[in-house]
Amino acid sequence: MSGHGTPIPMTSRRASPLKGEAHVPGDKSISHRSLILGAMAVGETKISGLLEGEDVLDTAKAMQAFGAEVINHGGGEWSVFGVGVGGFAEPENVIDCGNSGTGVRLIMGAMATSPITATFTGDASLNKRPMARVTDPLALFGAQSVGREGGRLPMTIVGAAEPVPVRYEVPVPSAQVKSAVLLAGLNAPGKTVVIERESTRDHSERMLAGFGAEITVEDTEEGRVITLTGQPELKPQVIAVPRDPSSAAFPVCAALITPGSDVLVPGIGLNPTRAGLFYTLQDMGADLTFENPRTEGGEPVADLRAKYSPDMTGIEVPPERAASMIDEYPVLSVVASFATGTTMMAGVKELRVKESDRIDAMAKGLRANGVTVEEGEDWWSVEGCGPEGVKGGGTAESFLDHRIAMSFMVMGMGAQNPVSVDDGSPIATSFPIFERLMGDLGAHITRSNG
Repeated sequence: MSGHGTPIPMTSRRASPLKGEAHVPGDKSISHRSLILGAMAVGETKISGLLEGEDVLDTAKAMQAFGAEVINHGGGEWSVFGVGVGGFAEPENVIDCGNSGTGVRLIMGAMATSPITATFTGDASLNKRPMARVTDPLALFGAQSVGREGGRLPMTIVGAAEPVPVRYEVPVPSAQVKSAVLLAGLNAPGKTVVIERESTRDHSERMLAGFGAEITVEDTEEGRVITLTGQPELKPQVIAVPRDPSSAAFPVCAALITPGSDVLVPGIGLNPTRAGLFYTLQDMGADLTFENPRTEGGEPVADLRAKYSPDMTGIEVPPERAASMIDEYPVLSVVASFATGTTMMAGVKELRVKESDRIDAMAKGLRANGVTVEEGEDWWSVEGCGPEGVKGGGTAESFLDHRIAMSFMVMGMGAQNPVSVDDGSPIATSFPIFERLMGDLGAHITRSNG
């Protein structure tokens, strides 16, 4: 599948019980950061379990363009020979980040405090997404940016020749913005401080510490205060990437809504800043358990077992949980369709500026398949149809968004009638083995020629 080529219409039909083990790919967030921090270290960083979806491969190409040596040994095993903090070379060509908002925003941060210039672009979806939320704080370091109207790609960043450290309060809960500022702070003298009023996924903080940066995290009345001392020499690491909880969401949720299902999803990262979906599903009454809990590479990990759950009920999802499950609301709304009662999701305006406006995209697709949805600027609610009550039979527009496409493929597995999407090609950006993995469990997903 290609997230940049010809559309691939896809249809998912009522499945037989889903059974077996689902070995999902490596964590996308950690994969991006492994490549970027490896490129900013001195020496060889060895990575295993790297997600080899298009988003991460685009980041690998970008690190090569900035002067790091990046080697793919096969089977998810990679080496990155870094150039050190402040060692990025000026790329010869435009950096194409494909569909990845994480990739482009983190790379902008990593290069913004070096005296080089780089131009960034992406696919049609990425080029619609706002970049000012990153370029505004990068300007405080001394970087300059010129892009299309509304702060959109293509965009050229002129890195700061004499960067200064900053103190920045993140205006919206965004791990991408926080991480971009911290990566920029690596090559600024003194201490860069980032303040979060609401905690977001903390992979950057954990990994910066692992690479040898001097970083502290403190909970205060202001919020979560992260202080990074600039211009360290980062030490290369050996990184085993845990499996992605955002990808695990799809086989887990499919099992919950497909009669007779029993699926084990091994080795899933359960970082508390990422695991909100699973606790929400349990709150709804899902038969979802954590088996063999353990720690791998400093991250909590467990095997997830999901079984068909016909007795789920709608709940009000705690708004403070939003940052820990922001990418999982689309598939949660599908599960909510098969529950009894209404599921309310509030404090989720960040969904409006993802790969698509995910509230709008899911609302339209759910309605096309017989589900009642209400929405506001930062909230939406789904009225459950009960375990056997989702009609299906509609076609949803994916809006070039991988999570929208996969969510509706999950819906088709439990609905009365097949569910289609106009374009499933973006799935390759984060979960290139999705069709095969779900098919091995017993799902019935087909492609058409449009």
